Amino acid sequence: MILPLPRVRPARLRRRHAALLVSALFLVLLPLALTAWYLEARAAPRYIATAGFSVRAEEGSGALDLLGGMADLATPASADTDILQDFIESPEITRRLATRLDLAALWSRPHGAWTDSGADPLFAYDPTGQAEDLARYWHSRVRVTRRAGTALLSLEVEGFTPEDARQIAEGVIAEARALIDRLSAQARADAMAQAQEELTHARDRLGTARAALTRFRHETRIVDPQSALQIRAGVMSSLQERLAQAVIDLDLLRQSAPDARFRIEAAEHRVAVIEARIASEEARLGTGGGPDAAPAAFADHVGRYERLATDLRFAEESYMLARAALDRARTEADRQSRYLALHVAPARPETAAAPQKARALALVGGFATLLWIMGALADWAIRDRR
Repeated sequence: MILPLPRVRPARLRRRHAALLVSALFLVLLPLALTAWYLEARAAPRYIATAGFSVRAEEGSGALDLLGGMADLATPASADTDILQDFIESPEITRRLATRLDLAALWSRPHGAWTDSGADPLFAYDPTGQAEDLARYWHSRVRVTRRAGTALLSLEVEGFTPEDARQIAEGVIAEARALIDRLSAQARADAMAQAQEELTHARDRLGTARAALTRFRHETRIVDPQSALQIRAGVMSSLQERLAQAVIDLDLLRQSAPDARFRIEAAEHRVAVIEARIASEEARLGTGGGPDAAPAAFADHVGRYERLATDLRFAEESYMLARAALDRARTEADRQSRYLALHVAPARPETAAAPQKARALALVGGFATLLWIMGALADWAIRDRR
C-alpha cells in the first residue's frame, strides 16, 4: 500500500526574507557603494618609489676580473643588514627625517575635514598628530623587506606626489648610509684602540729613555763614553810606552854614567811624573785601587751609559713594533669597513600605484559578505529554535 505524499505549500515571500534582503543592502551593498565612492571621489593617488640596497664589507682580494670582479670586491654583511632593517623600521629614522624633510607636511597634503571637497582624511596624515602618531603612520607608508636567503633589502616609499615619494626614499637611503658609516667608524675605532694605546705607551717609554740619556750627558759632560774610553785607552797606552822608555833610559844611564847625579835625578823625576800621570789616568778610568780613585770612576759612567743605551734601543724597537701594529690594525680596519651598496636607485614614479581600488573593493565586499552571511545564519538558527 502506497501512502500519498504530503502536500507542500508553495513558497511565499515572508517578512524575514524581506529583512534578509534589507540587511544585505545595508551590510554589503551600502559599504561597497561608500567604499567605491570614497576611492573614486576622495582618495588621493599615492605614488610609490622603490629602491634596493645591501650592506657590504670591503675585501682586499686580488685583481678584479672584468666580469666577475664585483663579487670578489665585496661580500654582504648579514648582521649589518638586520641592524639596518631594524633602523628603518624604528621611530629614530622617523624623527630624523621629520626634521630633515618635514614628513608631516609631505604626508598631510590632501588632508582635510570630511566636509571639505577633495580632501582625503582617511589615507592622509593628520598634521596635528604627535611624534608617536607619525611613527605609526610611517609603517603604513614605508616598507622594507629582505629577500629570503640574501642580504638584499627592498624599499618601498609612498607619497602623494611623485617628487615626495622620491624625496622620502632618498632621505631613507641617506640616513641608512649615515648609519652604516657610523657603525663602520665605531668598529674602526674599536679595532685601533688597543694598537693606539700600545703606541702611546711605547712613545712615552721612548721619550723617557731619551730624556734619561740626555740627562746623563748633561751630568757627565760626556756625549759618547765608548769614544771617550777609546781616547783614554790610547792615552794610557802612550803613557805606558813612554814609561817603559824612561825606565830603560834610567837603567842605561845608571850603568853607563853612575857619577852623573844630576842626569840620573832628572831621569828618575821623569819616570816619577809619568807614573803619577798613569796613576791619575787609572783613577779616572776606575782601574786603579788607590786612595786617589774618583768616587764616580769613568768605568761607572760607561756601565751607566750602556744601560741607558740598551733601554733606549729596546724603547725604539718597541716603538717601531707598535707603529707597525697600528699600521696593520688600520689596514685591517680599512679592509673590513662597511658601506651601503645601492643597486636600485630611487626614481621618480610616473603613475600612481595606490590605492588599489579593485583590491580594496574586493576586500570590503568579501568581509561585508562574510559578516552578512554569518549574521543571517545566526538569525535563522535562532528563529528555527523557537
